[in-house]
Amino acid sequence: MNAVLALRQTIKAQQSPAARLAWRSIQAVRGFRVPVVRPLHSALYALHTGLRGACSQAMRALYWTPLFLSRCETPAPGLRLEGGMPFIAGPLRLRLGRDVRLSAASTLTARPSTHPAPLLDVGSNVDIGWQTTIAVGTRVMLGDNVRLAGRNFLAGYPGHPENPEARAAGLPCTASQTGDIVLEDDVWLGTGVTVLAGVTIGRGTVVGAGSVVTKSLPSMVLAAGNPCRVIRLLEV
Repeated sequence: MNAVLALRQTIKAQQSPAARLAWRSIQAVRGFRVPVVRPLHSALYALHTGLRGACSQAMRALYWTPLFLSRCETPAPGLRLEGGMPFIAGPLRLRLGRDVRLSAASTLTARPSTHPAPLLDVGSNVDIGWQTTIAVGTRVMLGDNVRLAGRNFLAGYPGHPENPEARAAGLPCTASQTGDIVLEDDVWLGTGVTVLAGVTIGRGTVVGAGSVVTKSLPSMVLAAGNPCRVIRLLEV
């Protein structure tokens, strides 16, 4: 192994004609690529994307959607899972309305020690974007026409207790740390928004990217910041 490392260092140093030749040869091999024959490779690209799309559609219809619906309490007509199934953890109850679009790169979790089991109640025509996490402490309700952009975090429970000794012992968070989250109809959360437990966001409100919503927001406002605050009213 030491001999191999020494050889590599010698070639990289390029202090002799042989080392320089070896270095150029290695770079040529690393940089080799098949020349692009545009008509041929364009056709192959179209074939590749078409087959990938067809396989994805078949998997969605025959596998991902039926398996996911087996976890739901409602029929969820028009459900569209983008790219696979989201990760589900805990005793989560799921109720979905019509035409929900849900990214596979999403996480849906439930606080294990909540009784009855936590409920995620989603309305109709709702988008739940890429890398969004919905942690349900008691109940999370999304109204109709809600839009959740990528990397949203609806934190209905923190997962760990505030007491350091309890936390070190691996105990769960307490009931006092959990709460409902309600997003009324037509709410839109920008990319990277965090919503904490106990928050209600009123109908039609837009929350700017990267905001942390610690308190409830009224209807039909633009809000942003950390902590999130109302910026202005939205025109109807």
